[in-house]
Amino acid sequence: MKVVKTPQSRCGAAVVRGDITPPIGIYHRMWGAALHDRATGVHRPLEATLLWLEPLPPALGDPQILLGLDHCILDAQELHSIRNAIHEATGVPYANILVSMSHTHGAGWMSRTRSDLPGGELLAPYLDQLAVQMADLACRARSKVVPATIVYGQGRCDLASHRDYFDDQGDRFVCGFNPKGQADDTLMLAQITDASGTSLATVVNYACHPTTLAWDNTLISPDWVGAMREVIEEQNGGLCLFLQGASGDLGPREGFVGDTSIADRNGRKVGFAALSTLATLAPSGTEYRYCGPVLSGTAIGTWKHQALSDEALNRQTLWRWKELLVELPYRHDLPTIEQTTSQREHWLAEESIARAANDEMRIRDCRAEVEQRTRQLTRLYNLVPGRSYPLRLRIGIMGDAVWIFVPGELYQVFQLTLRERFSEHPVFVATLTNDWQPGYIPPASTYGYAIYQEVIAATSPGSLELLIEAIAREVKSMIRGIQEFIAT
Repeated sequence: MKVVKTPQSRCGAAVVRGDITPPIGIYHRMWGAALHDRATGVHRPLEATLLWLEPLPPALGDPQILLGLDHCILDAQELHSIRNAIHEATGVPYANILVSMSHTHGAGWMSRTRSDLPGGELLAPYLDQLAVQMADLACRARSKVVPATIVYGQGRCDLASHRDYFDDQGDRFVCGFNPKGQADDTLMLAQITDASGTSLATVVNYACHPTTLAWDNTLISPDWVGAMREVIEEQNGGLCLFLQGASGDLGPREGFVGDTSIADRNGRKVGFAALSTLATLAPSGTEYRYCGPVLSGTAIGTWKHQALSDEALNRQTLWRWKELLVELPYRHDLPTIEQTTSQREHWLAEESIARAANDEMRIRDCRAEVEQRTRQLTRLYNLVPGRSYPLRLRIGIMGDAVWIFVPGELYQVFQLTLRERFSEHPVFVATLTNDWQPGYIPPASTYGYAIYQEVIAATSPGSLELLIEAIAREVKSMIRGIQEFIAT
């Protein structure tokens, strides 16, 4: 091998940022074990980062909008409102607007279904304004589009740890740090620069639940993602867009705490890991080529970054996006709405008894049981009727890179498998995009062990494997089509 290629894309790009921090006092409770309902303050602001991408020249296709929000989950109707508002304001096709959650659990549960709870009266006004604000943000981005180059890199960070731990004493699986479990440490990076080489944006794609902060935290927070962005933006310039990877079985080694300094420490770890890779990215518009030996104390093999040919540069402008629908069968033992409602009423009664007895620990446990049934009802009410869930995802090929945007929460094997199969390309995997349903999609091997993610999964064993195969076939077909296009 005499050439090491630098994976790149060339397109039009713009990036903008907006503050989306909810008001103090808004309904905030995200955890069953939490004893508070309202947010008491702000750790770091929640942010929306919008990346506008379009082909060069623009006539070759429609723009794509990638919007990253510092929220855990938003109901499907809220995501529709945001996407529709952007579509109406900009004319960008609805299917091309991708809204991805960072999945920070410190943002609170922003759902109108919680409007009758303390702080819930602030939810509807906040969510209404959010859609308007995102449309304005997209219009700002449209006016800032410039020719840009994206250089891709891959680093490593060991913040993420396996989080399916078997508790020997309790003889059960719990959701927490598993020292013996394997964890994907892949850190995918996309550095976007303008014609002068100035940094416009850095896309960070990493798989790790933002669950540093848990039930003891009463502050609105982006969790570790906020400090990560701060580190990268201060040192590298431009804005940082975070895309959550397939983190269904991954979380920070140290998490489920109330100390915000630990969240910041976790974020700095990811930020500095990203900077170490960004510092050594190859210059845009080049490839690393062997230039022959130089006689010194011995024959030294020399390599240099050399400019790409016009033909190679043109290949980096390739632009293909496609929506894919995959039917995932529901599991046969899904609980019914009636069963779940009855269980919820039982635990509400138990909570009343605990409050009468002033038993704080029993109150916490009962509230957790109630919250679990409430969330189960939310999932059941939002599932599409029928025997399977129609999962819609978006696949893009820009220059040398493959981008995959998928709803729900997937285990790490999803991204590991796709990156292995398409190892010649940088593969970005963003989950929790345009919907959080159907929830967790675990691998078949985890079913039957009472693991949290499997217990609440709506889809049947084998659904993740089916999804991987469907996407792999589609990506392969898209790449083949591009190769045939280039050959002609």
